[in-house]
Amino acid sequence: MSEVEKIPELKQIIGAMLFAAREPVSMHQLRHVFEQTAEQYGGITKDFASVTDEMIVDAIKQLNEDLSRNAVGIQVREVANGYRLVNDPNCGLWLRVLLEKGKANRLSRPALETLAIIAYRQPVVRSEIESVRGVAVDQIIRNLLDLQLIRVVGRSDLPGRPWLFGTTQKFLEHFGIHSLNDLPGTDELRRLESEQMKRQNQQAQLAIDEASDDPSAQEKTESEDPESSEAEERASDQEECTAEEPEQSENKQLGSDDEYVEEEDDERDRSS
Repeated sequence: MSEVEKIPELKQIIGAMLFAAREPVSMHQLRHVFEQTAEQYGGITKDFASVTDEMIVDAIKQLNEDLSRNAVGIQVREVANGYRLVNDPNCGLWLRVLLEKGKANRLSRPALETLAIIAYRQPVVRSEIESVRGVAVDQIIRNLLDLQLIRVVGRSDLPGRPWLFGTTQKFLEHFGIHSLNDLPGTDELRRLESEQMKRQNQQAQLAIDEASDDPSAQEKTESEDPESSEAEERASDQEECTAEEPEQSENKQLGSDDEYVEEEDDERDRSS
């Protein structure tokens, strides 16, 4: 067999590179490999030194068709601004058991919510994330940093210059998307968020206007004041005590006169 017959096809070379790579391989990296190989080894490798992007895309398409036709359980997908060999989604259950996925590194609901806020609002500071979620996110951010799903992208101009967070290449790989523009409903979410903020501001302003125009609200607040009610009760009790004092004094005086009269009668009876 001649040397020419042993030359692999372009789709074979690309397939081998994607199989060996641990991360998605970009179009630029693929072209660079072909150029560097031609310079280093020469010979038949020079035939692939001038491959174009269109040729690479066509070769990947052919490779995917071969993999699908032969049902080998893998396919080429474009993720994280590059190409990668991934498993057939229909085989995912068996791979999950084999690799024990979904146990230790499974993202909790709070972690997913925090990650979504960072993905849609990046670059974003911690205080903004907490204002949206309403809870502290220090530990969640540390976990996401450890998983390399987010990273520090800079510092904010806010007082104290807090860290700004954004997503990583691994985030794109983890969720199988090509770029952040492929996040579902980005424009729609931003529109809904803007409308919600507008409604909240209008409701807050309406509540302020109603409170300032309604004098009964202030009277109600004063009547419900526990201190004023307590003072009124004390004043009422004092008035009742004051009103009872003359009556008690009068009764006491009458009682003294009766006793005096009874004593005089007793002396008169003894003398007689």
